[in-house]
Amino acid sequence: MDFVALLNEFVLLWAVVDPIGTVPVFLAVAAGLSLKEQRRLALKATLVASGVLLFFGIAGEALLQAMDLPLASFQVAGGLILFIFALTMIFGSSKPDDEIDQIGKNEDLAVYPLAIPSIASPGAILATILMTDSHRHSLEEQVVSILLLVTVLLCTLLLLLLAPVIQRVIGRAGASIASRTMGFLIAAVAADHVIEGVSTYVRTWG
Repeated sequence: MDFVALLNEFVLLWAVVDPIGTVPVFLAVAAGLSLKEQRRLALKATLVASGVLLFFGIAGEALLQAMDLPLASFQVAGGLILFIFALTMIFGSSKPDDEIDQIGKNEDLAVYPLAIPSIASPGAILATILMTDSHRHSLEEQVVSILLLVTVLLCTLLLLLLAPVIQRVIGRAGASIASRTMGFLIAAVAADHVIEGVSTYVRTWG
């Protein structure tokens, strides 16, 4: 895997996990907590999200095979879902605004909405499955993809620990702008998945 491919995967994972967009959600969840409690919350949320994403990275393909879904169909469906996800980021409620509104009386806010769906979003789960597909990627490439995912999650944890400082610098509006910008990148990746899926289907069944 060359540097450009690595960079593309990293950017995609950064876009779908959206660490910057998670900061305002974290601040809303952690309001009123002590510094120690905020750190514990950040760590727990990141660990839960990591577990979810790594599970789909390792077992996602097996689940698809158990449901007897062809790769081309999954690529097209996955691309369409990613595209809709991107449109909601661009035109709909921004990720921070939308997920802050979900904060209610849930006792374990580290799990919902912080870990899921803020960090381990549907787009992040889908991207993880696509990047660890053994039909398209060698074992070495899959391992690299997992390592890139872990890197993004570590960056997410770091940003959550620095959330108060980041919030003062970029503000909630800055996080919203960053989230919408990531939406454009996800839309482009989604279009590529749909085109590749259709091409694969035509070559296989055409």
